[in-house]
Amino acid sequence: MDALSSLIDGFGVLGDPMNIMYMFIGITLGVLIGVLPGLGGANGVAILLPLTFSMSPTSAIIMLSCIYWGALFGGAITSILFNIPGEPWSVATTFDGYPMAQQGRAGEALTGAFTSSFFGALIAVVILTFLAPLVADFALEFGPAELFAVQLLTFCSFVGMGKEPPFKIIASMMFGFALAAVGQDPTTGQLRMTFGWYELLRGFDFLIAVIGLFGIGEILLTMEEGLAFKGKTAKINPRIVLQTWAKLPKYWVTALRGSIVGCWMGITPGGATPASFMSYGLAKRMSKRGPNFGKGELEGVVAPETAAHAAGTSALLPMLTLGIPGSPTAAVLLGGLLIWGLQPGPLLFIEQPEFVWGLIASMYIGNVAGLIVVLTTVPLFAAILRIPFSIIAPVIVVICAVGAYTVNNALLDMSFMLVFGVIGYVFKKMNYPLAPLVLALVLGDMAESNFRNAMILSDGSLSIFWSNGLVGSICGLALVMLLWPVFSAGLRRLRGTTSQLPAQ
Repeated sequence: MDALSSLIDGFGVLGDPMNIMYMFIGITLGVLIGVLPGLGGANGVAILLPLTFSMSPTSAIIMLSCIYWGALFGGAITSILFNIPGEPWSVATTFDGYPMAQQGRAGEALTGAFTSSFFGALIAVVILTFLAPLVADFALEFGPAELFAVQLLTFCSFVGMGKEPPFKIIASMMFGFALAAVGQDPTTGQLRMTFGWYELLRGFDFLIAVIGLFGIGEILLTMEEGLAFKGKTAKINPRIVLQTWAKLPKYWVTALRGSIVGCWMGITPGGATPASFMSYGLAKRMSKRGPNFGKGELEGVVAPETAAHAAGTSALLPMLTLGIPGSPTAAVLLGGLLIWGLQPGPLLFIEQPEFVWGLIASMYIGNVAGLIVVLTTVPLFAAILRIPFSIIAPVIVVICAVGAYTVNNALLDMSFMLVFGVIGYVFKKMNYPLAPLVLALVLGDMAESNFRNAMILSDGSLSIFWSNGLVGSICGLALVMLLWPVFSAGLRRLRGTTSQLPAQ
């Protein structure tokens, strides 16, 4: 009941007409970002974050989170109409969405995708509403050792559960730790790795790095690969929407399963992309229409879209309650909270309840607004893709440059942005993931401070990390996540050996 009363208070925060306006602006910008390949939720939030510095933190986070919801919705448009995933998690949507568009069923595919996304997000927001206060209350008992153990679990989960080779994930994460260490030591105040350069005293600004890595890096890669938009026109009218809605209840099991998969992958550092593929694979395996998947099956659109939106929304749960981002976009939002002087974690629910519950309430209304916006503006956003990318790319670069300059009003930051852009481009070309780098850059200082404070409390003894059941369990789980690829390979080898044994 406390959660419900707090949620009602959160809806009161949205009574401000400006917050409602920011919500619709965020949704519209998010759909545009999702439609344009080369951008994305994390990129768009990072690029537009400096524009929110003049807003109140509540208004800013509502707008930025709605950009994220809009990007989740918008990624399906290019996937279905042009067979070009606007977002990485929309790849699985192309498997059945584009064949449906080729069959003249683009409106049905888009309506199914948008409605499924809405359902997945709604399930995730309900879980977030009732689970977040419990997690926050539990986390109030955490000391430095427990906080470091949670952060260690996050790092190990990225290594063990990531789809990229563990070596590449670790290398990317180590590079992020190195960047986070530049500047002043958080404990002693001594300078580290500044090399006598005054401009590095404040370290590498998180936002500058993110704008370069995601924004400029994606643009460079997209310009190299080139784009050609060829697809079907989008026609959605009330008759198509109602007919599609009449079909969707048949797939309630698929939608519910996708929501569960998405929530789990969002709370853990799995992310929306693996959640969408996992949900699609499970639906194909368990559905009676499984053999038709890939040929234009509506259920093949419902499964990945439900999971992706549920994962993207539930990724905010560990970010708000523990200060641990569950996705790259959540990491960018975490950096924004730190810039605004807010410390994500259990105390945020006590010190800033208006902010937290206003954000959660905006998720309910924002997803309804997003569904309405995308259903009514699909033809408009699809027409944007007729603009040559040679025109779109310079506009995005200028926006990135303005955003980077706005952070500290320093021209040098624009140079740093370009350097990080080249680094992001090289990482993508070599298939090194950027999410672990961003995670380490955001959490590096906090993890180091918690570790050193724990060492001070224990007089330098590592035994503090198994001194009680809670911290010992978290550290043990972290080791399991780190070594999960080894365990998985051993199980596969054992199963293979067992299957090859002759029958008695």
